[in-house]
Amino acid sequence: MDILTQYAWIAWLVLILLFAVIELFTLELTFLMLALGGAFGLISGLFGLPWWAQFISAAVVAMALILLLRPPLLWRLHSGGDPTPSNIDAIVGSDGRVVVPLTTTAGQVRLSNGELWSARLAALSDLGEVGVGTPVLVTAVIGATISVVPLERTGA
Repeated sequence: MDILTQYAWIAWLVLILLFAVIELFTLELTFLMLALGGAFGLISGLFGLPWWAQFISAAVVAMALILLLRPPLLWRLHSGGDPTPSNIDAIVGSDGRVVVPLTTTAGQVRLSNGELWSARLAALSDLGEVGVGTPVLVTAVIGATISVVPLERTGA
């Protein structure tokens, strides 16, 4: 038994540890598959295979895992996203009440979530002014200002 085959287990342990640490930083499962292939190379070395056979078996197992196991795992990992809208997406479509009379250039609205926003009537609105207390619907967010339409006019 040559010295390279005799101490290959040390190289496999170092590679497995290196791949595991890299996987912790990347989180895309590629280096996890390489680490598992390295574990297979380590196990094949424990059965007395020469170093070149260990390397080939580790490479074959790693490639098989990358091609066959990684895609369904990634799909499963990314399929559980939260469908609840947040940030700007949560504001568009929400309703509120006018607190400062609205025109196409000025006004304020308190949304149903309690936030107070600078607001403008939507550009397509034919109203001159909307009074305090009128329910409105947010149609867009433009910078720090929301564009709204009165709910009575939308049929709600």
